Amino acid sequence: MKFEDFEIDETEDFAAMLEESFKKSESKSDLVTGTIVKIDENDNLAVVDIGGGRDANLNLDEIKDEEGNVTFNVGDEISVVTMGRGRISHTAAQARVALNEFIAEYDEEQEYIIEGIITKTNKGGYVVEVDGLEFFMPRTLSYLSSKIDPKGKKVKAVIVKVDKDKGSVVVSRKELIERDKAKTDEIVGKLLENKEPVIGTIKKITSYGMFVDVGGMDGLVHYSQISHKGPVNPSKYFVEGDEVNVIALEYDKKKRHLSLSIKDANPDPWADIDAIIGVGDTVTATVSNIEPYGVFVDLGEDLEAFLHVSEISWDKNVKHPKDYLENNSDINVEVIEIDKEGRRLRVSLKNLLPKPMDAFVAENRVGDVVTGTVTSITDFGAFVKVGTVEGLLHNQEISWDKSQNAKSELKVADEVEVKIIKIDRDAGKISLSKKALEASPVKAFAETHKNGAIVTGTVKDKKDFGVFISLEDNVDALIRTEDLHPIKFDEIEKGQEIKGVISFIDGNTDRIRVSVKRLERQEEREAMDQLNLDQDDSMTLGDAFGDILKK
Repeated sequence: MKFEDFEIDETEDFAAMLEESFKKSESKSDLVTGTIVKIDENDNLAVVDIGGGRDANLNLDEIKDEEGNVTFNVGDEISVVTMGRGRISHTAAQARVALNEFIAEYDEEQEYIIEGIITKTNKGGYVVEVDGLEFFMPRTLSYLSSKIDPKGKKVKAVIVKVDKDKGSVVVSRKELIERDKAKTDEIVGKLLENKEPVIGTIKKITSYGMFVDVGGMDGLVHYSQISHKGPVNPSKYFVEGDEVNVIALEYDKKKRHLSLSIKDANPDPWADIDAIIGVGDTVTATVSNIEPYGVFVDLGEDLEAFLHVSEISWDKNVKHPKDYLENNSDINVEVIEIDKEGRRLRVSLKNLLPKPMDAFVAENRVGDVVTGTVTSITDFGAFVKVGTVEGLLHNQEISWDKSQNAKSELKVADEVEVKIIKIDRDAGKISLSKKALEASPVKAFAETHKNGAIVTGTVKDKKDFGVFISLEDNVDALIRTEDLHPIKFDEIEKGQEIKGVISFIDGNTDRIRVSVKRLERQEEREAMDQLNLDQDDSMTLGDAFGDILKK
């Protein structure tokens, strides 16, 4: 619609109202030529002789220029319209004269469409002012509701009647609206019937879509109907005045709302996606939108892909994609996923970049001692950046003192010297150790203690599979559940001393196992050995005395 949307009121009888208006016009106003007989600036009025021995007062404001100077003198003739009750108007007279001139030049063979402001209302209709001319618009030809005061409204109408004798011009807004409706119905009918793409011109862009002119009618392309990519911001792709191909979707006659689609007027790339792109392909894309969690890139062919923040760089500490990419920049990416059902594409930028792990492996080996910088600290350890890669320094590898951990011993940005203890090239993981650079307490303990040595330790912890005891500072041993006999597992408490025999010790792996059961057996064996020794000694003495007695 190109007119204001007012409620239509057609309850009035046009002929009767128009005749009533003409009668009132003839009886209440008349165009005459008078003579100014007095100018009184104090009272801001002029006295005008309008003939027949009658004088009338004219407001001086009607005959002053922009600087406030009176443009007439006493004795000057002046055209006025008598308004009744001794009132006259020069302005109305000028409008009447102009209207009469317009009527005189009116060509009945030509159509006149006017656009003016409603300045007055009466029972019969409205007065529409156009460049100083006043036209009458009957209520039944206005398409305006009597419930709304339209004064001050701009309206468009067509001249439907000119009465030269009465000096009146009648206009109709209804005529133009009905023409527009008929034209709209014709356009919509063709669009919905053919369902073929047509060229439209973008008239206005909003946050929710675009208004497009198709053959003189405006339709809305919702932002979800612009691209096969999904909902998009129209202002990023179009400007007002652009021509676009559209298809009509539906028309709401009650609301007179035409819905259009740009995406349905163009081929759907997902219908033949396999022929367009494949996993592993390297393509050039344009950065279209940057979010904290990743980047949307335009692949062309009305396709959009998502570049997750984790796929931007091999650096795991990417804080925000905008630190690496800019909107509207072109980048090469690798297609890593095509979800046909979800109509989603995922791409990777880092896959096309040199892998830092490859460079690291080329220069470093397990056992090398390197210096790195702490980048982050977690509950389980610290990540240390060595060159361009990060390795994990687990809490267990911080110190031989098991009470120490990453949170208690390190801070972000600390420089630490560590030993590489494992490299998993395929998984891209590196394990580091700080304690490996220090002497192992277990290794030192193993130099003075061997298998079979009897030791005493203090219970530190209980697990389902056994008990950990402390033998010395930072030297712990495990007693398996089956090696506790004759001690009962349920009766053991932390801090309790337990005596046992070393059953396994390895200074290289820092592992010691102790057995109570073996201690019991060992003590039994030693007692038996001692008993046997004692028995052997007593028999030898008896035998000796026996031999003597025999002699």
